[in-house]
Amino acid sequence: MDFQQLIESITPAIYANLKGAVELGKWPDGSRLTIEQREQSLQAIIAYDARHKAEEERVGYIAPKKSKEPCSSKSSSKSTPADEQLLKWQE
Repeated sequence: MDFQQLIESITPAIYANLKGAVELGKWPDGSRLTIEQREQSLQAIIAYDARHKAEEERVGYIAPKKSKEPCSSKSSSKSTPADEQLLKWQE
């Protein structure tokens, strides 16, 4: 079975078990995940999310910060070389 077939065969219950195992570092029976198992499980979770979930619902999604004004690149009173541009970050 190749990786794509494996992802297609994952059910929501299997997905939940994989996600819980990665979060806790152990399988539901209490045995610890090896580094390789954790990496492969995380790859499966990400691939499952990409295929079955909206971007906002995926593991690791961070919503863009909404701000009133975007970053400003207005020039400051200090002089800078021609090849440099000052950026002012606003929070």
